[in-house]
Amino acid sequence: MSHHQHLSIKDWALEDRPREKLLAKGLQSLSDAELLAILLGSGSPKESAVDLAKKILKDCNHNLHDLGKKSISELKNSYHGIGDAKAISIVASLELGRRRKGNESPEKAKITCSRDAYNILYPMLCDLRHEEFWILLLHRTCQVIRPVKVSQGGVGKTIIDIKIILKTAIENLATAIILCHNHPSGNTYPSPEDKAITKKLIEACKLMDIPVLDHIIIGDNQYYSFGDEGML
Repeated sequence: MSHHQHLSIKDWALEDRPREKLLAKGLQSLSDAELLAILLGSGSPKESAVDLAKKILKDCNHNLHDLGKKSISELKNSYHGIGDAKAISIVASLELGRRRKGNESPEKAKITCSRDAYNILYPMLCDLRHEEFWILLLHRTCQVIRPVKVSQGGVGKTIIDIKIILKTAIENLATAIILCHNHPSGNTYPSPEDKAITKKLIEACKLMDIPVLDHIIIGDNQYYSFGDEGML
């Protein structure tokens, strides 16, 4: 092992230390590994925080979306030098990022296509390992009132209560809704159950004069739109 590999971040040249680099050159100058190293604070006796961060990202195929799916126990059990504190820092920071994305004023948004609905709902559902069913409540002008989670299930499916969906839409004075759920497997193609519940919801909402404009299934960075595919 070379002498350089024994160096801690404190021994590096100033411009190579992530915190100092951030202050000197700005956030945009840092790589994902350097930002992750700042969260870690330190590595282990055998490697620096940056090396540890690079290893974690490599195992996630350099995909922050995949990193966001890792649990505290997975991080602790997979890497020497990561205990509760570091694992919690990682999952908390990724959750903050997810919430920030989800808080980008959806109530001011207007839905003009399936991609608009996907952009609002994706942050709520992208990192989940279980299924959740959400509805996007809309005004008459297709302006978003708010997204609402209506149920949560297991890895394979979630139970949909039509009465709760209708009650939520009526209480919020929605004039239309968009249905949405995720597939933790990443495969967005609708199951026979997905098609059946969509049909039931369309019929039930029709009785209350609340059209179902779309049903979106979210997977890994992709989605399936019942509306776009002519399935409504």
